[in-house]
Amino acid sequence: MAAAKSSASGSEANPVGRVARTVGRALHLPFTGTARGIRKATHAHGAGESGLGKLIELHGVNGAGDVMITVALASTVFFSVPTDEARGRVALYLAITMAPFTLLAPVIGPLLDRVPHGRRAAMAGAMLARALLALTLSGAVVTGSLELYPAALGVLVASKAYGVVRSAVVPRLLPPGFSLVKANSRVTLGGLLATGVAAPIGAGLQLIGPRWPLYGAFVIFVAGMFLSFSLPPKVDSAKGEDKALLAADEEHLHGPHLRTTGRRPGLRTVGPAVTHALAANATLRCLSGFLIFFLAFLLREDPMAGQSAAVSLGIVGVAAGTGNALGTAVGAWLKARAPEVIIVTVVAIVLGVAIMTAVFFGAFLVACLGAFAGFAQALAKLSLDALIQRDVPEQVRTSAFARSETLLQMSWVVGGAIGIALPLNGVLGLSVGAGILAVGWLSTVRGLLAAARHGSTARARVA
Repeated sequence: MAAAKSSASGSEANPVGRVARTVGRALHLPFTGTARGIRKATHAHGAGESGLGKLIELHGVNGAGDVMITVALASTVFFSVPTDEARGRVALYLAITMAPFTLLAPVIGPLLDRVPHGRRAAMAGAMLARALLALTLSGAVVTGSLELYPAALGVLVASKAYGVVRSAVVPRLLPPGFSLVKANSRVTLGGLLATGVAAPIGAGLQLIGPRWPLYGAFVIFVAGMFLSFSLPPKVDSAKGEDKALLAADEEHLHGPHLRTTGRRPGLRTVGPAVTHALAANATLRCLSGFLIFFLAFLLREDPMAGQSAAVSLGIVGVAAGTGNALGTAVGAWLKARAPEVIIVTVVAIVLGVAIMTAVFFGAFLVACLGAFAGFAQALAKLSLDALIQRDVPEQVRTSAFARSETLLQMSWVVGGAIGIALPLNGVLGLSVGAGILAVGWLSTVRGLLAAARHGSTARARVA
């Protein structure tokens, strides 16, 4: 008792200690308060109990790490040399990284289908691979060695492998009463917010030196590796699952016919609604890749009035990111209401904006196109998720998500290749972009509206 009193009186007699503790708590509070706020938001409405909250946080870590690597590579491959040379270097980058990736991407989904019991390990492995590759890139960005290209390819493959597994994991972590659209909206929004926070931090680290964003990526991905293993064990369960035969015709459906012919599952369709929705989404993803590469060079050569190339690109990037976040929020609000009509509508709107931008080419319209394209891509993807949840039997749903995500990623690569190949003429380039959209929209609008009218009566039948 006496010792306690002596300690208390000593504490009262030490004003410097009290001030130090007060200052320490004041400095600590913003970080702990922010962490508690993030945890409260990600774990709301049962997401904490189901494990979805941890997946949202993991996806935020993934987005933050990816944007750090993007900042470092963009500064090395794109901004560090004159425009003509940059086009050649980016073309070389695409040839060495994207071309092999296009061949590898279709393999990722089926390969991961074979290890459904190791999804947490697969996500942790994708994080660890990118952490180690970030260290490799940290040397390559300074020396300019050829290690940059295979390391960048490895980052792409690991990133897409994570994306495929993440798409398969979300249905396993749905809280009671949660739709898949709402869950995917939260996961996507978490990634977008983390990317928005990490991008300026990466830019600041780039000012210190080209290695520093990659050191930041290393730390982030290592944290993501440990966070992957914190997901619930049910993520690794494959109970009730099967490989998706994405086929609408009788010849390719699962069942006795499949077993007698021995035909292996492949990428076909899961009914007309999902087929056309996937094609429309592939069109939007192709446009996204096209705009990223084409506008990057166009705005560098001819930036917005009174702005530098970096600021011009930043304006378009912020517009696209804002549109994407808004589309995600609207998708969560609309839930699964008339997804076919939503897809038809948003693609038509973006097509109209693209045509207007091509005809009346200008900086404001380019930013508007970026915003509308981001909005449409997010909302159309959530609508596709709703259709897969509605029309694809549960036992093959995770496999269908993996395969659809791979196709969308390949579409982005094709769009990027078109963007880098075109001459830097704004009217011509955006006319090509509008043409890509027009072909995709015209080829899917009739089928999507017919599926909406019939209420998806042609559901996939899978044994």
